[in-house]
Amino acid sequence: VPDDALAAPLFVKDGIDAPEPVVSMPGVVQHTQESLRKEVRALADLGIPGVILFGIPARKDARGSGGDDPDGVVQVAVKNLRDEVGHPLVPMTDNCLDEYTDHGHCGILTADGPGGEMTVDNDATLERYASIAVAQADAGVDVVAPSGMMDGQVGAIREALDSSGHTDIAILAYAA
Repeated sequence: VPDDALAAPLFVKDGIDAPEPVVSMPGVVQHTQESLRKEVRALADLGIPGVILFGIPARKDARGSGGDDPDGVVQVAVKNLRDEVGHPLVPMTDNCLDEYTDHGHCGILTADGPGGEMTVDNDATLERYASIAVAQADAGVDVVAPSGMMDGQVGAIREALDSSGHTDIAILAYAA
């Protein structure tokens, strides 16, 4: 794989004072905003052109409100990285709700299943994904990478980005 096709996956977490190791992934850490800036500077100096960011907010709720908060962990990180490295860097962001929700699911849960069983509301989740994508684009991301696997997510995200003037933002979609 040529160097110009590489992207480093990086985790950034709110509410920590120093990078924290990810026990299940030796050598990988959850970065602070400052350690993330340093890591991305070092990667850029090595010629790695892109990073994909995964955020872990300090507070979580049923809607995953931190995902589209303009001051959310990923949006702040993208702005910081743009300031640190500039436009040679290609920042990409994960678009999902699992890290932002208090229940850990990739979508909005409702009690609409048989017998009031909790199920994922696909349409409500698509609205959240669309809002998250626009917040990430407003922060300066180049590529949005939806990983939640909801039906229609790419179309909903594309429509939201286009209608908000972000027609140049790419979508990294996973397909079978």
